[in-house]
Amino acid sequence: MDDSVLAALAKWPNVPAVFGWLRLTARGEWRIKGERIGNAALREFIGRNYACDERGRWFFQNGPQRVYVELEVTPWIARIDAHGALSMHTGIAPTTCNGAALLDDGRFVLDTDLGTALLDDRDAATFVRAVTDPFGMPLNERGLERWLDGKDEGFVAPARLRLAGEPCRIERLRADQLEARYGFVRVPLP
Repeated sequence: MDDSVLAALAKWPNVPAVFGWLRLTARGEWRIKGERIGNAALREFIGRNYACDERGRWFFQNGPQRVYVELEVTPWIARIDAHGALSMHTGIAPTTCNGAALLDDGRFVLDTDLGTALLDDRDAATFVRAVTDPFGMPLNERGLERWLDGKDEGFVAPARLRLAGEPCRIERLRADQLEARYGFVRVPLP
């Protein structure tokens, strides 16, 4: 967190938290009361001061005030850059991939050292290039079709996303199981 935020916390430790104002969309946009935050400096400030409490509720520490974030899907939104490297909606890059899931709605989720990240849907085709068979070989068209149909297992090769970690099986998961599986709260309450 920013030094100014830490100093404000020390000076005013008992400021009440805010709920229901800030939201993170499935494409990594910050929204206040439904309106997209267009100011780049404000988005960067939120991203630098974004964290999780002991109950799995994500928040933005705005000086002494904690502003809890409603998550459309997951706490992080992952993107793949032109070089194939993964980064989060805040600009931070994870270093390790510990697991992955294909949701029942066709979206991908990654379990990283930073936390649970929904892959930005615009990067799904690029991500599929990191999916392999059990032997680490990229899936051809037929293999991809069989995996998507649930006939074969698929694995993600973290190295293809410039991440550390062993290849891991991509589990199948219902979207309504995300919070329980990965231990976060989508809609934090007081």
